[in-house]
Amino acid sequence: MISRRIIRTKVLQVLYAYYSSEEKSINNTEKELFFCIQKTYDLYHYLFTLVVEIADYAENRIEIKRNKHQPTYEELHPNTKFITNQVINQLRFNKQLSVYQEQKKLSWKEHPELIKELYLLMIESDSYKEYMANDNRSYLDDRKFIDKLFNKTILVSEDLYIALEEMSIYWNDDVDFVISMITKTLKRFNELSGSDQRLMPLFKDEEDRDFAKNLIRKSILNHSELRELIQLHSKNWDMERIAFMDILIMQLAISEFLYFPSIPTKVSLNEYIELSKFYSTEKSRNFINGILDKTLKDLKQSDKVTKEGRGLIGE
Repeated sequence: MISRRIIRTKVLQVLYAYYSSEEKSINNTEKELFFCIQKTYDLYHYLFTLVVEIADYAENRIEIKRNKHQPTYEELHPNTKFITNQVINQLRFNKQLSVYQEQKKLSWKEHPELIKELYLLMIESDSYKEYMANDNRSYLDDRKFIDKLFNKTILVSEDLYIALEEMSIYWNDDVDFVISMITKTLKRFNELSGSDQRLMPLFKDEEDRDFAKNLIRKSILNHSELRELIQLHSKNWDMERIAFMDILIMQLAISEFLYFPSIPTKVSLNEYIELSKFYSTEKSRNFINGILDKTLKDLKQSDKVTKEGRGLIGE
């Protein structure tokens, strides 16, 4: 589930904390990195449970109206399409989600106002009105609506971001990515899988887990060599005047050039330029791009970049 772009982002954040702290323990830094990644996986499960909470709130409102002293015809015969949504029902009884939720003690019980706010935001949305007005009760339509609920309601809720920020400092930048992963997961859902529907694993494979560990370690252990390369290719700049975050971005990119033979240099270059869009200024992006480009050309001319694998030799 955790993409390499997110791994790079987490490594950058943890590396910044490492150099900002008086304690310089690589083992503790590695533990912090994997803790951060695990928290992103927690949020993935936590947001899945959110739609079940919204459905429970909607069902409770229906029951309250039904039990009024003099309910209207509409209150006695409500549209239950949302609360009987087949995908919500799958999530409600999903074995993997239930076990994870119990183990991590994930609950929205302390946030009733947020659930209410999301419900009200949902019922005012065009996607909800269109969904409820359509008499079609297909599984595909149910799944499409849940995807829209995540992307058009939950994703844009300022109240959600405020609540998550209060719950964990690790979730500040994760919502967009996690919901994109939820969208990918929902595309795999089918009505025959029932409660056994599989969610995404934390890492795609062991190679990605090793990538995370090795990236943080290689960058720290080869700190001096990497900084020398940055300084060499930024001769007209005083290192003291280069933004610290920009140096860390370049340090990670050069680590991949030198120490990760299976990753194409173009991929590494593009990934860290993309990362600089979020963590640097526009001027910094151009500067980072220029320094990395010069560094890469020099490393290739010196035969210090060795890539292995199909289509990578001599790249």
